Amino acid sequence: MNLNRRDFLGLAAGGAGTIVATSALPAFGKDDPSLFPKRGVVERLAIAYHHIHIGLPQPFSVLHISDTHLTAVYDDEPEYLVTFAKKRSKTFGGRQEEALRDSLAWARMNVDYVIHTGDLIDFQTRANLDIVKKVFGEEKALVGSMGNHEFQRRIPGEKVDESSIATLRQYGALSMKLLAETFPFDISLQSTVIKGVNFVTMNQVCGFVTEKHVERFRAEVRKGLPIILCMHCPFFTEELVRASRKYWQFNRKFAHDNAGPMCSWQWKDPVTRDFIACLKSEPLLKGILTGHMHLTASDRFSPTAMQYIVGGNFMFHGEEILFT
Repeated sequence: MNLNRRDFLGLAAGGAGTIVATSALPAFGKDDPSLFPKRGVVERLAIAYHHIHIGLPQPFSVLHISDTHLTAVYDDEPEYLVTFAKKRSKTFGGRQEEALRDSLAWARMNVDYVIHTGDLIDFQTRANLDIVKKVFGEEKALVGSMGNHEFQRRIPGEKVDESSIATLRQYGALSMKLLAETFPFDISLQSTVIKGVNFVTMNQVCGFVTEKHVERFRAEVRKGLPIILCMHCPFFTEELVRASRKYWQFNRKFAHDNAGPMCSWQWKDPVTRDFIACLKSEPLLKGILTGHMHLTASDRFSPTAMQYIVGGNFMFHGEEILFT
């Protein structure tokens, strides 16, 4: 798919019922005296800046955001979802929709494209999925990948063994049809060419890749274009693990000595391990954009590519990347 610049789709929430457990606040800046009252419409965003030099005939820029964690729910949805949405809204500060609106408003004024690397929603509700459909309008300047929370069904009594790769694959398969109907792109792997650069978005939300991913990525390499890999979970290094130890309050979420599934699978799963090794020697790979960690960091991945992890959009974080 070749992408051209278009106007962004508005975020007016449609569908049946009234939305609750979302940011019930005015849209931006001056209309909201409670948050940075002397700031302008988008000054409260925390934007990092990076430059990726490829040797392009025409430069362009993107806003990379991730982990918005929308917690919208209609009041006619099951009571357990309404209750859970209120709880999760408090977890993420209650301003997630506001942060997304601010980010898209800033993007209209400052960059050419937007890339969202997953966890746009915190869990599946009709209201959340309706917002997804509105955000990802057809032929909009918005590129997306899946996050692990897009697959969160939150059905009472449905437990998932996060230590089992097979179980997680089965659990993820339960949502594939719904998510494929909701997101207007191939949720497994999507190629979007922007001004001669191939942005490959890949669904590896459990931290590992499959043989099918590897096969399809090789097909993208054969196109001969410079590649920016966009995905939710980063490829963990010792430096990123150390950074996560300083950030996460609970259980050292990605700590090497207490590694959760996403970390240990990357180091132990043979398909993922071999794929990472091949990527490190792929000269067409020019950068990796990820989220998931809720902190902003960058790390050298290969001789030709840095890996950029962007902080949580629910905290108004983002990063502008200039491509030249």
